[in-house]
Amino acid sequence: MKFLVGTSEQSIYPIVAVRDGIVFPSTENVLLFGRQKSVIAINESLKREKKIVILMQRNAVLNDPKKDDLFQIGVLAKIEKVLPGNRGEISVLVKGERRVKIIEFLKETSYFEGKVEFLNEIVAEDEQVKALVRHITSELKKAVNLGKGIDFIFLMNIMSGVSARDFSDHVAMILDIKTHERQSLLEELNLLQRLKKETEFIGNEVKILEIERNISVKTQQKFEKGMKDAVLREKLKTIEQELGDQPKEDKETRELREKIKKANMPKEAEEKAIKELKRLSQMSQFNPESSYIRTYLDWLVELPWFVESPNDVNIKKAESILNEDHFGLKKVKERILEYLAVMKLKKSKETKTQPEEKLNEKKGKNKQPTILCFVGPPGVGKTSLGRSIARALGRKFVKMSLGGIRDEAEIRGHRRTYVGALPGRMIQGIKQAGTRNPVFMLDEIDKIGRDYRGDPSSSLLEALDPEQNHSFSDHYLEVDFDLSNVMFITTANILDTIPDALLDRLEVIHFPGYTEDEKFNIGKNYLVKKQLEAHGLSDKEVNVIDDVLRLIIRRYTREAGVRELERQVAAIFRKIAREFVENGSGKKTVGVSDVRKYLGPFKYSSQMIEEKNTVGICTGLAWTQAGGDILFIEVAKMPGKGNLTLTGHLGEVMKESCQAALSYVRSRWKAFGLMTNFYNHLDLHVHVPEGAVPKDGPSAGIAIATAMVSSLTKTPVNKDVGMTGEITLRGRVLEIGGIKEKVIAAHRAGIKKVILPKDNKKDLEDIPKYVLKDLKFIYVEHMDQVFKEALVFHNNKSQFITLEKKVNKKSNKEKK
Repeated sequence: MKFLVGTSEQSIYPIVAVRDGIVFPSTENVLLFGRQKSVIAINESLKREKKIVILMQRNAVLNDPKKDDLFQIGVLAKIEKVLPGNRGEISVLVKGERRVKIIEFLKETSYFEGKVEFLNEIVAEDEQVKALVRHITSELKKAVNLGKGIDFIFLMNIMSGVSARDFSDHVAMILDIKTHERQSLLEELNLLQRLKKETEFIGNEVKILEIERNISVKTQQKFEKGMKDAVLREKLKTIEQELGDQPKEDKETRELREKIKKANMPKEAEEKAIKELKRLSQMSQFNPESSYIRTYLDWLVELPWFVESPNDVNIKKAESILNEDHFGLKKVKERILEYLAVMKLKKSKETKTQPEEKLNEKKGKNKQPTILCFVGPPGVGKTSLGRSIARALGRKFVKMSLGGIRDEAEIRGHRRTYVGALPGRMIQGIKQAGTRNPVFMLDEIDKIGRDYRGDPSSSLLEALDPEQNHSFSDHYLEVDFDLSNVMFITTANILDTIPDALLDRLEVIHFPGYTEDEKFNIGKNYLVKKQLEAHGLSDKEVNVIDDVLRLIIRRYTREAGVRELERQVAAIFRKIAREFVENGSGKKTVGVSDVRKYLGPFKYSSQMIEEKNTVGICTGLAWTQAGGDILFIEVAKMPGKGNLTLTGHLGEVMKESCQAALSYVRSRWKAFGLMTNFYNHLDLHVHVPEGAVPKDGPSAGIAIATAMVSSLTKTPVNKDVGMTGEITLRGRVLEIGGIKEKVIAAHRAGIKKVILPKDNKKDLEDIPKYVLKDLKFIYVEHMDQVFKEALVFHNNKSQFITLEKKVNKKSNKEKK
């Protein structure tokens, strides 16, 4: 039977907003009000019938809600008691009476006041309602047993046999639900539907409580089992000690002991491992240090103490592998093959003369492998050659980049007293390789830093010293490890930043920049194939003619290595791949006419030298970290008082070369046909273009002197002549370095004649024959010989005629 509870009436009451603590009809609760509007509304209701309407906010975060921020349906409650607080807030005991709906807000400035309508509830006292009440009561008992916190007064009211309507409102008060769910129960006027919703909410809450109880029980069981096991182990140890028996090892200790035996460690390392294992077995498993000891023992047993890759290498096979992977680099390949030959010969003789037992004892002793250092500009194949060497030797390859390392512990490891300590990267690389004789490449050794954490380059001294590395000491291991079987290879761009003590342990092999012909062969035989595969293409689909590669090398790249060449080839293949995807698969032959379409306009001119013979401009040859290059020395004279101006970002050594060249010219004023005091009436300005690029070194001395003499005597300099060499105050030309890179740069720039110091003649052996064939070399010992070859003399009243005769006379004597 259904009936309506309440009458539909309207009245005006103060309204107070609450965030979440709504009071349902027939229930009591204490609410705390602190907002000004709420306090005024409470005081206003006390003046009337002590009746107030409670509404919940839609958003509990709002501190000053407006009328649109409140729900329309709330509860009319009676104020039972008011207790003022210390800070202006008040605590109010309220008892809910009826559900109401706000029809209209009459006030909302100082406090809320509105006209409300009383809502009628549909109450059905049937069997279904009674069944739901019993079910909810049973679920509440379960929740209480599972640990749900319920106020005692609410619980007594629920269990005291109240009506179904009051029971539903009391249950709604104690449910752990969200704000909008609580509001939905308040707005539900049908008792049966409200009880169904409450059944669902209390069921979900019981499930969550059961899961929490299960988690708590399992955690407690694990903890109790761990404590029980620990106590029993301690009791067992005590009993065995009392009986005089040796305690039995647990499973973990036995496994570690077996691993130590199988690791075949040196005697010292094995004793250290057994000692640490004994400490571990006596520790409680809850001791934090036990995990550190386990990690330490794992490192000891996993290191390849006597595991080696086979060294039976065929020299011819190794040579073919090196030639297959890299074009040119004749000197480097010869050094690698010599290393292999010595290693194989030494091993064969030791095997014949020493029994097997002594060989095992002498492993890692008395070996003095050479530490190679590949020095050269970027992109010439230093790092990739290391992989080829490992493949030729049949060994594992490990690469360690040293660029930017500033902490000494990166090399030697951290001491075990630190949290998270690990061995250094040297030992980590050996473990990664799984053998004690890998090819270990230390890349960018010239870029190691140093700061307050130490000097990593000093840590490398022991590892790279053939006399010491058979007993390399890592701070973490605390026992020596034999590195004498490792083939170390280091790479660098320059030698200046490598400490002398470290450099003394290295055999330096210089990698010169590639010539145009070498770049062409590398591009054709290696880079094109590599980039075709990288872009999902094949040589059947794309064909690149030889002239395209030569054009890219001449007009789009200017470098010592081949990285930029590879990038340009990749750019072409990217665009072709896009064409194939858009138009469907096809075939493409890349011709010379396609290059500008894919790569844009030329980046460099075909020749870098001047177009005509010019006064005061001389072409010098320079060495840079990226290979050889040419630079122009410009000298201008102007009226002045004898000042010398130097520009072009010149270093201190190059500035001194300018001063030396000027002093030489002033000391030979008569031979050059100049006035006695010419220097007091003019200023000289020496400039080297590309002023943003730093330039230094003494090798531009003769070029600076030539440009000065040309400017002072108005004698043009031959545009086809390039020169390099250091000058002294007496005009002698001294030996310099970087000859191969400078000669290749001269050849690339279109220079026809190269002036070199006589002592550098020996350095031309490494230069390809076709480069030597295209250039004419002049070897000089004095500046007079330089002027004869570099300056363009005129027989008609030249100020320089006297020097020309002297030079010709001196050269005739030398011929005789």
